[in-house]
Amino acid sequence: MGTDVFRASAVDNVKLIDRFSGRKPQGTLYLTQTHLIFVGAEGKKETWVLHMHIGQIEKFPMTAEGSPLQIRCKNFMCITFIIPRDRDCQDIYQSLLQFSRPAEINKLYAFEFISNENIERSYGWDAFDLQSEFLRMGAPNGNWMITSLNEKYELCDTYPSLLYVPTAATTHVLVGSSKFRSRGRLPVLSYLHSENQAALTRCSQPLSGFSARCVEDEQMLQAILKANPKSEYMYVVDTRPKINAMVNKAQGKGYENENFYSNMKFQFLGIENIHVMRASLQKLTELSELKKPSMNDFLSRLEACGWLKHIAAIIETSAFIAKAISEGISVLVHCSDGWDRTAQTCSLAGLMLDPYYRTIHGFQALIEKEWLGFGHKFTDRCGLLESVDAREVSPVFTQFLETVWQMMQQFPCAFQFNERFLLKIHDHAYSCQFGTFIGNCEKDRLDLRLSERTYSLWAYLSHHTSEYLNPMYKKTYEIRRPVIIPASSPQCLKYWKGMYNRFDSGLHPREHVMDIVSAAKDHSSSLEDHVLLLEKRVTQICKLLGKSDEIIQRKLQGYLSMDSIDGFLSNHIGDGPVNTKAPMLDNNFHKNSSDSDLTINGRQLDNAAVNYLKSDTESGFDESSSQMSRSGIDEVGISNGLEASSLVRSPSSEQLSVDQLLAELKTVAIGWKSFRNVQNCSCATPFDYDVKKFHCWKCGHVFCTRCITRNIPLPGHYHRRPVPVCKPCYKEVRRSPSTEFPVS
Repeated sequence: MGTDVFRASAVDNVKLIDRFSGRKPQGTLYLTQTHLIFVGAEGKKETWVLHMHIGQIEKFPMTAEGSPLQIRCKNFMCITFIIPRDRDCQDIYQSLLQFSRPAEINKLYAFEFISNENIERSYGWDAFDLQSEFLRMGAPNGNWMITSLNEKYELCDTYPSLLYVPTAATTHVLVGSSKFRSRGRLPVLSYLHSENQAALTRCSQPLSGFSARCVEDEQMLQAILKANPKSEYMYVVDTRPKINAMVNKAQGKGYENENFYSNMKFQFLGIENIHVMRASLQKLTELSELKKPSMNDFLSRLEACGWLKHIAAIIETSAFIAKAISEGISVLVHCSDGWDRTAQTCSLAGLMLDPYYRTIHGFQALIEKEWLGFGHKFTDRCGLLESVDAREVSPVFTQFLETVWQMMQQFPCAFQFNERFLLKIHDHAYSCQFGTFIGNCEKDRLDLRLSERTYSLWAYLSHHTSEYLNPMYKKTYEIRRPVIIPASSPQCLKYWKGMYNRFDSGLHPREHVMDIVSAAKDHSSSLEDHVLLLEKRVTQICKLLGKSDEIIQRKLQGYLSMDSIDGFLSNHIGDGPVNTKAPMLDNNFHKNSSDSDLTINGRQLDNAAVNYLKSDTESGFDESSSQMSRSGIDEVGISNGLEASSLVRSPSSEQLSVDQLLAELKTVAIGWKSFRNVQNCSCATPFDYDVKKFHCWKCGHVFCTRCITRNIPLPGHYHRRPVPVCKPCYKEVRRSPSTEFPVS
């Protein structure tokens, strides 16, 4: 991007209008090559707008306060600035117009972006392999094979190079069917049910017109039917309203003639085209920007925009497909060109059928296969370039992500990922920060050499996996309910406030409920691991005091009481740095004649300490008697599914010093700070609704993802698994000579 567009790089005394509170904080507006940044007068609040996210820019007439400039973004941020001088406003307006829609694809942000997170540029591009994915489903097999006819994208340039087709389909049939389908998009395998062998296939509309037929295409559909020997018929699902399909007949396209295709059941399921969806989203956006609508006004506008009606139609169509596949009936799906509504319904049906697609890696594989591999036109539908026709822009992918979110609301335990994961994918489909969604098909991405020149979004998401985990997820759900079919009735669908009002902080709760649940689970996990270590240590102390295993087990019987030693230890907590060279507690201890002093390796304890250590009737215990030990966690944690190589025990675990015990107590936070009223991280990063808060497992304070930079095992945890800590705590634990653990 040339520097000639920098007509104004920084403007002071700019006001940012908060459309809900009416406040107008003042600050400085900075224009860079990639972002528009507003910094409040006190420097505490920053608002960043990525140029590629900008959808519409509108400059209003000059007022007494200045020139208003309104920016609407593709991630549904709507922001208005009042710029004192009209000339500065005009310069910024013209610059943003050029920055937000580059003229050439090589000028997109991804080709200039440099990651500061120590991620290799090549990482993530090989995370998905089409052959491995189909092998997981059981293909190729006796009924399905791989064809290399499209290896050079000569059969269909918007399909992947490898295609899975029926073994009964000859090359002549494949070529003939491709010529009879719009854009050459012949019927190919999308998903194979591994148990009943029902196949989900996809294609585009036939070039049938009013009377044309193609014997090869008819044979192709018969080959798909025969690939599932357990079914006598199959469904052909046209996702369009029938009236739209009939109109296409006049253009030489249309739909299959039932008289020519035997043993087929045809269904029209009524999802509207991209133009209707674009207009619907525009009305929904206007609704989301209302300041204080009445209940009647909000509901009537929501009904009038028709957005949820369209979402319901996509869910209903996908549910029909999923039910048919689960019942052992193969389905062929198409719309017009087979890259919009077909992608929505095939991917959503796969999500309903296969629990793998409801995991983080599985969902990425689903997007790679159904959207990127089969040629959804991301460059056009997202309007990434100046040359893109405005009529080609449509929120097809946004609708898909919303249908997934609607399913998550109905089945909160079935998905490994959370809402934040969907929002991040949506944002980067438009941001062009990564090369993953650039281009209209697989061939485009290879021609642009994106895997060499840009970063992969999957690498970034992998680096931040902890932000996207759903704390309600249950692995056993896939066994109990492998197939989930959501309801699509009006009372079951919700307005997605987290997407369309994400940046309106006044509309959201102070804390995201899932973040609170996630923090509670992490806190519980930390304390449980800490208790295991304490059980171990107290057992050692009791044995040093001469108590037999039988007495220790009889005294505790499944619960832990620290009354006999917590007083002694609490007097030492916070006394300063731990002396790791302190004398060791071993068998060289004795009672003197008065039984009032205890000497451990030459170190004499006072009477109070002796009383604490001698009063052991409440503290002696054996590990096997505790509830945690009986849960199946042994000394190396193998029975909980943990790899032995990942569990590194302290070298001095068999030789215990008092100072080491104190160190173990100090390095685990017993109480974690509440998320409530924590508005900013210590680095001044504001905690907006969509920003995840993290706890440091050592100090218990709240930080942003940038300040929780490393994971390290804590001496106070039994299993020594690396856990997240803040930068100061990381340095403190790392400096300890007794910390001989690998870090991540």
